[in-house]
Amino acid sequence: MTSSALAFQVTIDSKNPHAQADWWAAALGWQVEPSDEAMIEGLVAAGHAREEDTLRWNGRLVWRIGQAIVDPDHPDRPRVLFQSVPEDKMAKNRLHLDVRAGDDRQSKVDELVAAGATWLHDGRVGQSVWTTLADPEGNEFCVS
Repeated sequence: MTSSALAFQVTIDSKNPHAQADWWAAALGWQVEPSDEAMIEGLVAAGHAREEDTLRWNGRLVWRIGQAIVDPDHPDRPRVLFQSVPEDKMAKNRLHLDVRAGDDRQSKVDELVAAGATWLHDGRVGQSVWTTLADPEGNEFCVS
């Protein structure tokens, strides 16, 4: 059997994937993945997608179901996809993002809280120090 590493993306369930993508792109210094409006329009015109599968977000035609963000400086990094789900978040995350701010941890925490994150708690183990926050939809993440 041949072994090879597999690529992956991180997918986060969301009530409003486009707002979440905008928030996280700003939080990480990433960008919202560009939308191919001509392709979307072509698929709708050909009957392969429906008008109600799309919406206009910030003046762009996008797929209603989700929105991804990417690191423009490191295209090899996994993208993060926010996908629409009907239910609210019900429990603590089993997986979360760790944002590494280094020596700027507290200023990054302050910036994220000012942008809509909620402070949950601070943690420390030995020399490792972090702050746990929740994004605007309540998903926990850490800043270290």
